[in-house]
Amino acid sequence: MYIDVVVLVVLMVLVVMFFKRFSSFVFFMAIVDILLRILTFIKNNIGLPDVSSLIGKYVPASIPAIIDKYSNGIINTILQWAFVVLMCIFLSYIIKIFLRKKKI
Repeated sequence: MYIDVVVLVVLMVLVVMFFKRFSSFVFFMAIVDILLRILTFIKNNIGLPDVSSLIGKYVPASIPAIIDKYSNGIINTILQWAFVVLMCIFLSYIIKIFLRKKKI
């Protein structure tokens, strides 16, 4: 079932159409990946088996996990590297924001 990819692509299109900035797209991808990783951490460390199985069944582990699930070969490698580049751009945005604050 492709529901996780469909939801992710629809949300990406909405973000691009609504905000129209590359930085918004980068922040969106980072937010989604961080959210998925937090939910995976909760799934692995919560003592409630019903909640763990629910999260495990309907929520992917991360964006690279979605890429691995639905692609293979050279396409997988290209998408993985594109995701790494997006995360590097996100890191540069976060560092710029941190340095601009100048209040620690």
